[in-house]
Amino acid sequence: MAYNFYAFMDRMKYIKRWSLMRSVREENIMEHSQQVAMLAHALAIINNKIYGGTVNAEKAALLAIYHECPEVLTGDLPTPVKYLNKSINVAYKDIEDKAVDKLLSMLPKELANELAPYAKPDKDCAENKIVKAADRLSAYIKCLEERRCGNDEFIKAEKSIKDDLLSRNMPEVNYFLEHFIPAFLLTLDDLNGDIE
Repeated sequence: MAYNFYAFMDRMKYIKRWSLMRSVREENIMEHSQQVAMLAHALAIINNKIYGGTVNAEKAALLAIYHECPEVLTGDLPTPVKYLNKSINVAYKDIEDKAVDKLLSMLPKELANELAPYAKPDKDCAENKIVKAADRLSAYIKCLEERRCGNDEFIKAEKSIKDDLLSRNMPEVNYFLEHFIPAFLLTLDDLNGDIE
């Protein structure tokens, strides 16, 4: 018997993000998920090593890899629509849950049982909180990238996302903003200037 799960996951590269925004560079959910995984892993390590936390960094990275998986069936609903009102948000969450169930049904039961905790995570676990912050951090980096390219379409998004990140009161996020975000504003020549 053939299983379709990973073929569907491969289609993440066709799902565009920021569909209501004019972007200098298009972004898909596959590359976004990879970036969120890297950022979640970094935030978890910062939480553990700088602030004495006990977040499972590898679990955070895996949650991030699968955090957009329902979108291969639902598409990427723009944030302003998704959060327009409570009833739309609740209905969309239900659709996403059903999409994940459908995707998991495309695996042998043994594999589905292993992947389910990552595709349908405990919303209250520390690692999921890290992934949510990493997801917003990824969006913030996208805004910075677009603005560096002269695209003013992202001005309001940049401000509201930064405000959201700061309001989370997560020291690992603040640490990343202070110590790593400035490098995202540098040119390649400036980045290379630090390499001896």
